[in-house]
Amino acid sequence: MELIESFITNNPCYQANLRRADSRYAVFQTRGPLGLMLHSVGCAQPRAEVFRKKWDNAAYDRASVHAVIDANSGTVFQTLPWNFRAWHCGGSGNDTHVGVELCESAAIRYDTGANFTVLDRKTALADCARTYQAAVELFAFLCGKYGLDPKSAICSHREGGKRGIASGHVDPEHYWTGLGAPYSMEGFRSDVAKALAATPQAGPLYRVQVGAFRNRAYAEAYLRQVQTHFPEAFLKTETS
Repeated sequence: MELIESFITNNPCYQANLRRADSRYAVFQTRGPLGLMLHSVGCAQPRAEVFRKKWDNAAYDRASVHAVIDANSGTVFQTLPWNFRAWHCGGSGNDTHVGVELCESAAIRYDTGANFTVLDRKTALADCARTYQAAVELFAFLCGKYGLDPKSAICSHREGGKRGIASGHVDPEHYWTGLGAPYSMEGFRSDVAKALAATPQAGPLYRVQVGAFRNRAYAEAYLRQVQTHFPEAFLKTETS
């Protein structure tokens, strides 16, 4: 996963976080996110930079997200610090969730509402797969960073609406379904959990030493005693 930090510092949401406009911003910054919400942009625009530039404007006071994923490359553009409160879901989920947008392929054409026509299925599916995989890696990273359980902490905008914490949108499931892509939120959560389990955990490693000997026979005898209570104990040789 390639992650580029490119904050939308001119966006009113960014500025509201800087001055901690009310307690919701202060709480989010101090506590960090309690969940992660996945969105898709709802238009045939694969380039994340287009959205980043649009949002990085003092006059754009309608929305903001923490990151947007480019469909052409899979690059993640981080547009807000992870512990800033964003305006991404139109509900109380803004107070608790990080919001991430998936860009959508240029190989589709929106007709009415959330309905679209697929112009080039092979290209569209490849673009979709790129954003899906990058989102899996990003969400695994964020779950590890904030100690979140992927099975309970992740939802889509659509699911957030059904829970009453977001507006009644249908993304990103409508995008996956419309393409005939093999993705679902349940599968996404499972893939994030697998990626998280495969990620080496950062931080110090603490070892407990219960003995040190110059005579190997003494060391082996003591190891046998220890293993009666701690079967995973082992002998390590160090040279000075």
